[in-house]
Amino acid sequence: MNSPAATVSVRRRDGEVVEDRSWSTASLDLLASAAPWRTFRWYKGQKHYAGTYWAATTQSHVIYESRLELTRLLFADFDSSVHGLVAQPFLLKAVVEGKVRKHIPDYFLITERGPVVVDVKPRQWLSMPVVAFTFAWTRRAVESRWWRYEVWSEPPQTELENIRFLAGFRREWLFAPDLLDELRRADLEGVPMGEAAERLPQWPEPCVRAAIHHLLWRHDLHTDLTEPLRPSWMLRRTA
Repeated sequence: MNSPAATVSVRRRDGEVVEDRSWSTASLDLLASAAPWRTFRWYKGQKHYAGTYWAATTQSHVIYESRLELTRLLFADFDSSVHGLVAQPFLLKAVVEGKVRKHIPDYFLITERGPVVVDVKPRQWLSMPVVAFTFAWTRRAVESRWWRYEVWSEPPQTELENIRFLAGFRREWLFAPDLLDELRRADLEGVPMGEAAERLPQWPEPCVRAAIHHLLWRHDLHTDLTEPLRPSWMLRRTA
């Protein structure tokens, strides 16, 4: 099926709205610097868990409208190839099967491999006709620019728990620069996580353990995140 002719509307950070630009020629800078097209309010009894997440990638707060969207944010923030992210980035419109269709993707990621447009949806909803239809025409529009389109559902639970735990150590300003430098220079290849703090006895052990978790978040150190983190897990310099 051919790609639909689409337009895009963007809200700039100063509040100005840029409407109905040709999707095929809208600049990457315009889309990557957008403010959320749709905002939200909290109210008693709401069904969705909405909020803001402080992303280390952008050094700013990013909104989410559900716990699953927050989960995708965590994975994007942990991904070292992601250099920018925008929530509710734009309004995409296209004429499909004789009707004007509208859709606001959940995230727009700027990565080393190119832009990625992301929609987040629980796995059990993907077979719903309206969801499948919307995602199908959105995919065709995104891929017409040779960009990647991703429909993201629930990740492996253990990996999520590990990344969520490491996210608690993502704020670099909380760690002594000298300690981080010493850990980066230390020979920790193949050292169990539970023993790594002993390599820097001049520093308080809790501080060293926390700094190791920060370096795991930063990908300066690596370990197996597909199983629950344990003191016996080996540290690696390369993934």
